Amino acid sequence: MARTRSTGPEDFARPLRRVLVSLLVLLLVGLFLLWRIDSPRVERFRAALVDTVVPSFDWALLPVAKATAMVDEFHSYASLYAQNQELRRELQQMKAWKEAALQLEQKNARLLDLNQVRLDPKLTHVTGVVLADSGSPFRQSVLLNVGARDGIRDGWATMDGIGLVGRISGVGERTARVILLTDSNSRVPVTVQPSGQKALLSGDNSGLPPLEFLEDADLVRPGDRVVTSGDGGMLPAGLLVGQVAMGTDRRLRVVLSADYERLEFLRVLRSHDLEPITDAGALIAEPPSPPAPAPAVTGEEPADGAATATGTGDATGGSPDGEAGDG
Repeated sequence: MARTRSTGPEDFARPLRRVLVSLLVLLLVGLFLLWRIDSPRVERFRAALVDTVVPSFDWALLPVAKATAMVDEFHSYASLYAQNQELRRELQQMKAWKEAALQLEQKNARLLDLNQVRLDPKLTHVTGVVLADSGSPFRQSVLLNVGARDGIRDGWATMDGIGLVGRISGVGERTARVILLTDSNSRVPVTVQPSGQKALLSGDNSGLPPLEFLEDADLVRPGDRVVTSGDGGMLPAGLLVGQVAMGTDRRLRVVLSADYERLEFLRVLRSHDLEPITDAGALIAEPPSPPAPAPAVTGEEPADGAATATGTGDATGGSPDGEAGDG
């Protein structure tokens, strides 16, 4: 008995696919021929067909329009991103230029301060640049780019344009060492105004050096002005040092007027009238030695006097003898 072949969906789909493809090919060929025929009647038909069909295909063109808009927006976003990166780079450069401008402004202000501070007209000055800061727990000093060739001498005061910074302690041919007021080896005689109390500003490697050997501490108040006294002939008198403040240890200390955090330029005061320092690094001149006592009177002086008297007697007594002889 012969077996009958069963029919499936593929048996119906294949002929239908062939029919649809054939119709599509015929439609495309017809459209091609329609668009290739050059006739006024066919041209009017084409225009009517376009007016009828094209507006109804807006929904089909919508994805294409959206995709085109997305591509345009992506290009716009890429352009904005590139511009943003460029602006960021320019902003970083502007910040660098701003910082440089601020530093130059600060340097200019300090130089103006150095030129405008009014001191004793007898005190001339030379301005040096701070080359290095050797601040440490045991020594606080800075190095200037001026030295013996610029006429710098050991012991001269240095200022930052506002307040006293320290004094020269060691001079080379091209450089000079400045020991700061905060150094533990620094001792500077000062006067507290308006009370006029004399004291000694002693460095202790802190930012607030204490006042020692005050004559009467009860007359000194926080906020009083501290200036150099000029005692000992070491520093000129009247140089601003700072203001009195009460420390955490209940000791009277001095808030220094000089900006020790930004020492870039220092003014070295030429103090030719002050006593020169022979001991390099000495901070306080030793008191002058007392005059030598007069030699004591010995017994030889009467002998001399006696001899003188005897000689006088001989001179005066010669006349009687002479007269007697004559007689």
